[in-house]
Amino acid sequence: MTSPTASDINTIDSILDRALNSEDISTADALLLLTQTAPDLIDRIRATADRLRQIQVGDTVTYVINRNINFTNICEQHCSFCAFRRDEGTEGAFWLNTEEILAKAAAAVALSATEICMQGGLHPGAKIDGRSLDYYVELVTAIKTTFPQLHLHAFSPQEVEFIARQDGLSYADVIIALQQAGVGSMPGTAAEVLDDNIRRIICPEKIDSATWIEIVTTAHRLGMPTTSTLLAGHIETPSQQIAHLDSLKQIQIQAIAAEYPTRITEFIILPFVGQSAPAPLRSRVGRDQPVLADNLLLTAVARIFLGNYIPNHQPSWVKLGLEGAKTALTWGCNDLGGTLMEEHITTMAGAKGGTSQTVAELQAAIREIDSRPVYVGVSQPLGTVSASAETLGKRNYHQRSTLYELI
Repeated sequence: MTSPTASDINTIDSILDRALNSEDISTADALLLLTQTAPDLIDRIRATADRLRQIQVGDTVTYVINRNINFTNICEQHCSFCAFRRDEGTEGAFWLNTEEILAKAAAAVALSATEICMQGGLHPGAKIDGRSLDYYVELVTAIKTTFPQLHLHAFSPQEVEFIARQDGLSYADVIIALQQAGVGSMPGTAAEVLDDNIRRIICPEKIDSATWIEIVTTAHRLGMPTTSTLLAGHIETPSQQIAHLDSLKQIQIQAIAAEYPTRITEFIILPFVGQSAPAPLRSRVGRDQPVLADNLLLTAVARIFLGNYIPNHQPSWVKLGLEGAKTALTWGCNDLGGTLMEEHITTMAGAKGGTSQTVAELQAAIREIDSRPVYVGVSQPLGTVSASAETLGKRNYHQRSTLYELI
């Protein structure tokens, strides 16, 4: 490994100093950070991200008590990273009925859950009287009628497009109907990588980048908040990762400029898990589990690049394991996600992180976070901490709602 030159150090210092002064960094700056390999420079990037996390959202690590419900894995699409989908009538295919879904919701309520996160495959048979939207509305209505206190974080932009296409509706029609039935926010999944060259390989049947952006923007305009995600660590390049982050940033800038009532609430990196994924992509990627070091550097750069616009950043403990996710909380993340109670999509792909965490387990992980010195300013010799450096305070924890209100 080549040691960084004085010019390299000065360039990185300049970018990090500007970020610490709350200035936006460019996509070229972000790409330069993301492609660093020198350990001292990477640690400086980490320290800057952690300091920005403290400045932007404080030392409290939040979590949500929720239950994940995947109501069907029957799907019309064939994404090359997905081990979850099945054809109807084949071994392993499932489609939960309303009673089964309500039973899962009841179990969640018994454990003090405040949120149900609900997504499923694109099942062409999921209709009532020939209408897809009626099926989804009835499902939402059943949950909200029985458990009005639950926030429903449900149905990705891909599912919105599917419903609209099945029924000949506009995206706005679908979002408004789901919102009126009781959906409180939209998962920002199905984004994968917002680069159509990548999408044509890993998810050729999915909506294109422009459609994903259109649906998320429409949701914000109509008052439905969304999350945002990046599927990372497969065939995409660092420049495509940064372009994806910039697309999310531009969505948020548009929502702010247009004074939309809602925006993106959080950003989540979803590392590719290939152990049980379809063979072609798995073979092309050449590994089964995420590379933690790559994910952590991307986590830090995402905080530095996006934090002024999307302040809440969350790792995936399902994909990284709780230890990996805990480490990410020192690389710019401020939220540990949810208890989930069950998870199928990533676990069926071969993830090792588990399917459920108790509140006590999440709280214990947060208490164990290492508080390290961070630089107030970074223009100083590498590997040193000046007298002006501060040590981060102990990371406390707090339960939150889906929309980051403290409970």
